[in-house]
Amino acid sequence: MGMSHFKKIGIYAKNRTSSVISAIKKLEKSLETFGCNIFFEQTSGLQLGIKRDTFLEIDSFCDEIDLCIVVGGDGSMLSACRRIAHANVPLLGVNLGRLGFLTDISPSEIDKLILPVLSGNYKSTTRFLLEVSVQRESIEIGNEIAVNDIALHPGMAVRMMSFELNVDGEFVYSQSSDGLIVASPTGSTAYALSAGGPLVYPTLNAIVVVPMNPHTLSSRPIVLESSSVLQIMVSDVNKLNPIVTCDGQTDLSTHPGDLITISRHKNEVTLIHPKDSNFYDACRSKLGWGNKLST
Repeated sequence: MGMSHFKKIGIYAKNRTSSVISAIKKLEKSLETFGCNIFFEQTSGLQLGIKRDTFLEIDSFCDEIDLCIVVGGDGSMLSACRRIAHANVPLLGVNLGRLGFLTDISPSEIDKLILPVLSGNYKSTTRFLLEVSVQRESIEIGNEIAVNDIALHPGMAVRMMSFELNVDGEFVYSQSSDGLIVASPTGSTAYALSAGGPLVYPTLNAIVVVPMNPHTLSSRPIVLESSSVLQIMVSDVNKLNPIVTCDGQTDLSTHPGDLITISRHKNEVTLIHPKDSNFYDACRSKLGWGNKLST
């Protein structure tokens, strides 16, 4: 495929820290050298206290740019993906966080790695999103999208809950546990991994279902086709209102008896990576896997 050259660059950041601000200054300098037009997404710009006349609210921001550079950690990237998913704009991450599976350029590499990307020398991967809808007595009371995962959990109370899981209209199991994590391949390296889920190669069309501390020894993670529709019914015996959390960032509260439906979202996001980045390198560095044996 012919690689595009990026000229209109949007900058997105979520957290106002000195390292974010200095990385953005460095990035701007690099981009200006390359003759790019730079745009700031309004909420990030205001939060960062950057004085610019090129602030755009999210929809115009997406219309105007051909690449969005996210400065922060994976959390900032997740937030950007959810807000930009409808627009078909590729995203590239500058990683200031600790664990970066989505953001793979460190501030010290901005000059070295960003310019090749801008001139069309990069890898891209497409990631699908998940969506969740909560229905109470057949009326939808909330919906959200997620890049990594959708977790059903007890909220503040540390106590077990019981629920039933159906996939594509077929009953799978009832379970008593601390909840359930439903993750995309992108999210398989995040919360689902901590709960004992498998690593799923990022471009695989699969959804992972991982129980959280199930009260049984026979409960195991399940890998499903990404077109599956999952329905979770929280039992009335629970004296609690479980929370559905998307990407660890947005919450929907539920009542016992609500129907929670999770499926693949219609939109996808395209992530841009430097040419030499690969998933196994990321696993080795982030998860502490062994390096090559010296011969």
